[in-house]
Amino acid sequence: MLASWYDAQGPAADVLHVGELPDPVPGPGEVRVRVTVSGVNPGDTKKRRGWLGSSMPYPRVIPHSDAAGVIDAVGAQVDVHRVGQRVWVYGAQSYRPFGTAAQYTVVPDHQAAPLPDHLSDELGASLGIPGITAHRTVFADGPVDGQLVLVHGVLGGVGSLAAQLAHWTGATVIATVRRTADLDRVDPAVAHAIALDTGEPAAAIRSYAPRGVDRIIEVALSDNADLDAVAAQGAVIAAYATRADRTEIPFWPLLFNNVTLRLLGSDDFPAEAKRQAARDLTSAAAVGALTFAVGDCYPLDDIAKAHDHVDAGGGHGRILVTIPQ
Repeated sequence: MLASWYDAQGPAADVLHVGELPDPVPGPGEVRVRVTVSGVNPGDTKKRRGWLGSSMPYPRVIPHSDAAGVIDAVGAQVDVHRVGQRVWVYGAQSYRPFGTAAQYTVVPDHQAAPLPDHLSDELGASLGIPGITAHRTVFADGPVDGQLVLVHGVLGGVGSLAAQLAHWTGATVIATVRRTADLDRVDPAVAHAIALDTGEPAAAIRSYAPRGVDRIIEVALSDNADLDAVAAQGAVIAAYATRADRTEIPFWPLLFNNVTLRLLGSDDFPAEAKRQAARDLTSAAAVGALTFAVGDCYPLDDIAKAHDHVDAGGGHGRILVTIPQ
């Protein structure tokens, strides 16, 4: 099969190779997917760079955890009727050496979720890490129907899906963007948008949530910790990223409101939480409740450029790699 891989960590152009590798064979409980589109996440490029001092977990790594494609072979203990089914894949390179930047990937059966025929491969390849992370940030502490949910970074991959999932299940969503110029990029049917470069973002949030917000979906805890004092009594701050390794928080205001701080690392969510997320994401996407902005699509031969694009911030939309058939 044609694939991309790296045998050492470093800059994308230096370490990513493209060439032929043996076709993988599914083992018991596994399926093989012929990949059409592979999704690139910041986590994929961080692993390749050795972020936070991480080392090579395996002698050779095929990157990327997310994809869309078609099951073309199954291992023992898997229903043979799955062969030919369109699927979206998550977690392919989570604690496994060989991900989705290849013509074939092998994953446990449940990590290949059915992709309804009317949904695009590009959407399917965008659901994995962003969608499962978003789902966990919104629902790890129970339903949000009737609650006020604040989503920071709503134009990002996780933030966008978190806002849509919360809205889909009955929450009132308040969403922040960095700049006033970005306000018109937020769907008013999904969220009330507030720009952080306004003079009083906390006052703007409280204009929609006078008693405070019940859930805060946090993309930059170190930047927004003081603003997150808009939390209501008993609120949850679900943080999946920060800019500073040692992040300060306004301890007493959060304590007096009995706020829970939940930190979320997507590779290590409970298995059943991932499965439920996959089911809900598929259901929401199937009825048109989820959309995802696709940025640039790169051919597999240009995978290093795709990684550099993500490392540079990704721009507006999901970065994808198309796999030759």
